[in-house]
Amino acid sequence: MAEFDAQANRQAPIEGDLDPEQSVSDDDDLAAGIRGLSAMVAAGRSLQQVLGTVAEFAAQAIPGADAGVGVTLLRPIGATMGVQAWAATTPVVREIDIVQYATLHEGPCISCMQTRRAVVSGSLGADKRWPRFGNRVARRGVASALALPLLIDGQVVGSINVYARDKDVFGEHAVRLGSAFAAPAAVSVYNTQLLVAAQERAEQLQRALLSRKVIDQAIGIIRGRTGGTEEDAFNRLKRISQTDNIRLAAVAERFVAETVRRTQERHSSASGGA
Repeated sequence: MAEFDAQANRQAPIEGDLDPEQSVSDDDDLAAGIRGLSAMVAAGRSLQQVLGTVAEFAAQAIPGADAGVGVTLLRPIGATMGVQAWAATTPVVREIDIVQYATLHEGPCISCMQTRRAVVSGSLGADKRWPRFGNRVARRGVASALALPLLIDGQVVGSINVYARDKDVFGEHAVRLGSAFAAPAAVSVYNTQLLVAAQERAEQLQRALLSRKVIDQAIGIIRGRTGGTEEDAFNRLKRISQTDNIRLAAVAERFVAETVRRTQERHSSASGGA
């Protein structure tokens, strides 16, 4: 039996009541969604694009998601808890997630990430766990919700949030399929997060190296003009940076660009006078 935190006093669909053919079809959809995850290549794609693709596969794999699906990613493990990014398959889910994360800071997704358990609501407008959130979502014509934590070694890295327009849509069957999809989805999302972070660090290092190079060039120009020491030249750049309130590298770039411009003008004048 699938374990989940359900809304009190609500009748969820029972696993044994499912039509056998529909159950087989749902399992096929789950398998197709997981195959899609396996075939997805994150290289060259933004984090937002990957989350959007995972949300689309989740909508295929989890039955009943007629209002849409959202995928949420938390900041990397060890950082301050908070949402790093999210994607949604429909405009209404995007609106719901904005209400949940940015406005009210309550809802099934937040609860599932706090408890690390699937959360089910069959009537959001009457769900006492999130009274403000539930009422707002119900007014948008969405009644049921299923939130699934994305777990890596027991640590929450995000969630999948599934919404339906009718009441009592999600039960044990949907939780079972959703949990089976959430496990590989967590790996895909987390690996993409690591890849993006590594790419950002590499870009930062490259920018730092380029900045160091242009600063060294500016120091050489100043020393050539003044005959001073390397420390004197660096201190001059630093004073200008502080006075003008711009980055040290930008000051250095300005020195180098001005020197190149003057050199080109001299060469142009000399060529014209020859």
